[in-house]
Amino acid sequence: MRWTMAENSLFAILLRQPWWISAAISAGFLALTLTTFPHDWRWYGAFLGAPFTVVAFVAAWRQWRAPSSRRVTSTLEAVRAMSWSDFASALETGFKRDGYDVSRLAGPAADFEIAKEGRRAVVSGKRWKVVRTGIEPLRELEGAKSARDAHESIFVVAGELTDNAREFAERKRIRLIGGAELTKLVPEAGRGGRAARQGSRPA
Repeated sequence: MRWTMAENSLFAILLRQPWWISAAISAGFLALTLTTFPHDWRWYGAFLGAPFTVVAFVAAWRQWRAPSSRRVTSTLEAVRAMSWSDFASALETGFKRDGYDVSRLAGPAADFEIAKEGRRAVVSGKRWKVVRTGIEPLRELEGAKSARDAHESIFVVAGELTDNAREFAERKRIRLIGGAELTKLVPEAGRGGRAARQGSRPA
């Protein structure tokens, strides 16, 4: 059985925040213990703060590896200029690189089924160019998830979601891949976009 952290747990929320927030909480526990606990109990402050120290290190590592805002912008511009055929191939390559088995689907609601470690997910990516996506495509994706008895659903987006669509995604726990996460999934797209612009400059 694979253990996963609840999306809205305290540590999961802290992992999505700047690393120094977790570091500050850990330091706060230690400072509180040093000023209020007897000497023999001061180790307890370090014990209480240890999980937050670990979260701070993990968050810092993730944030250090995260693509820059310039890289994200470059990638989003590049993928919006792609045809569906090219973008689908890039997604398939990205998922395979991350260790997934990938199957293409023919229905309108989902474009891929990916599988890893016994868990399957349906993926919708064909609406990636839409500037502002509403709730209906997400409902269709949830229907595909139920029809295929998948564990998860993933929606790929290079634009924005309406407030209702984002609320629906959170309620149904639909994983959204966009921005920095999309940049990491299809890293060649951003690099290709820069190369294309450099190649188009006059000599």
